[in-house]
Amino acid sequence: MKLRKMIYLKIARMSRGSNTPVPSIISFGTKIKGHILSGDVIHIDGNLEGNVMCEELIIGSRGHVYGQVKAKNLNIYGLLQGSAESENVIIAKGARVTGDVLYSTIAIEPGALIEGRCVKVTKEQKPQAPSRPAPQEVKAVANDKVSA
Repeated sequence: MKLRKMIYLKIARMSRGSNTPVPSIISFGTKIKGHILSGDVIHIDGNLEGNVMCEELIIGSRGHVYGQVKAKNLNIYGLLQGSAESENVIIAKGARVTGDVLYSTIAIEPGALIEGRCVKVTKEQKPQAPSRPAPQEVKAVANDKVSA
């Protein structure tokens, strides 16, 4: 596992140049309550209760995010419970999203679970999150369930 993270960091440095900072990683077992504002890449394998705003967010297979996400690129492999606003969204097999997703482009792998709405917005449109109940109330909504 440590080798995989080291390789990931090495590739990130090489692809961006040596002057670009390394992605922020929230490891499995780490729990954070609060908001994260970052200009670069965040990889979450732990638990975050709060909102995230960044350039790129990766929710790892063991990662859980409870809150609103705004990112240019969003890759979900774990759990997102809350709304998301992103230009490019990837929801991988085994991922679970409970809440609304606003996107310009989206890819949903078979086996992903979405409980909420996916709404396409164009660059001319200013994304506005649809009104939805708070994340705690979304759990009880079963008739919006959509699976890919």
